[in-house]
Amino acid sequence: MPEDSTETPSIVTCTAPVNIAVIKYWGKRNEDLILPINSSLSVTLHQDQLKTTTTVAISRSFQEDRLWLNGKEEDIRHPRLQSCLREIRRLARKRRSDGDPRSTESVGLSHKVHICSVNNFPTAAGLASSAAGFACLVYTLAQAFGVEGELSGIARQGSGSACRSMYGGFVQWIMGHKEDGKDSVAQQVEPEGHWPELRILVLVASAERKPIGSTSGMQTSVQTSLLLKHRAEAVVPRRMVDMIEAVQRKDFPAFAELTMKDSNQFHATCLDTHPPIFYLNSVSQQIIHLVHRYNKYYGETRVAYSFDAGPNAVIFTLQQFVPEFVQLVRHFFPPDRNGEEYVDR
Repeated sequence: MPEDSTETPSIVTCTAPVNIAVIKYWGKRNEDLILPINSSLSVTLHQDQLKTTTTVAISRSFQEDRLWLNGKEEDIRHPRLQSCLREIRRLARKRRSDGDPRSTESVGLSHKVHICSVNNFPTAAGLASSAAGFACLVYTLAQAFGVEGELSGIARQGSGSACRSMYGGFVQWIMGHKEDGKDSVAQQVEPEGHWPELRILVLVASAERKPIGSTSGMQTSVQTSLLLKHRAEAVVPRRMVDMIEAVQRKDFPAFAELTMKDSNQFHATCLDTHPPIFYLNSVSQQIIHLVHRYNKYYGETRVAYSFDAGPNAVIFTLQQFVPEFVQLVRHFFPPDRNGEEYVDR
């Protein structure tokens, strides 16, 4: 990160986690502000395994804002990144103009920023890094510029699901109804230590780039899928209530059933889209069958699956069932010689 040796930049480093939605977000009512057509709920993964680390340096000696992702310089003019940076600077100016005594002149608001961001997990794991990435970016910028308060609404403008990565544990993204999006924010439902027995396995069915990105997929679904409209208006509101209750009670069978049903319905809306969107592949379908056969064998729900906009499975289970189910997965889906296993605690 080049800098003028006559001045020491102000440097802040923070980390942010990945989150996995169990009640899915799919579809926006406002593309620019990233306002969803339904609320959603996610589980935040532990940062020991999956996280983004972002360092922000601010200096008057920097000639321009610059960005590095995983060691490679990228175009910082990306509209969503600019939205986050612009909003943080606006709040910093407002705080200074309000005469906040905690606001410091050591960080000039006209100074340029250099941003370095890295993920500690392999891109082949199929986990969207944008949620952790934008959550980390917004929080680190806020620390660097001395901005406090509700930040999930800013992270949302970078990547919708990023607002949920601002918190640990179980988090809901309240869809909101205001045109300006001020009420579309994330809220922690239960803290990280609430359900210590819960475990998550990531099963990589394919590391290839998906044929249709989430942004364009959502737009087409909103325009053409009647099932998506029904889901947002009639299904998700009740399902959010039931899911929060299941989490609070630590009722795994109820949590698992809701998780699988919501994943299935999300992919049903993709099939109801015109032309249809196929995110699951044959391996994804085999994993689904394996989970249901495993649960049927024991006569109880011990394992649940969830698939985002891609073929890779996220498996939810409890600690006591992990060894046996992992052994089962290895038996039916042995990794190739160049493959790698990735299991999150």
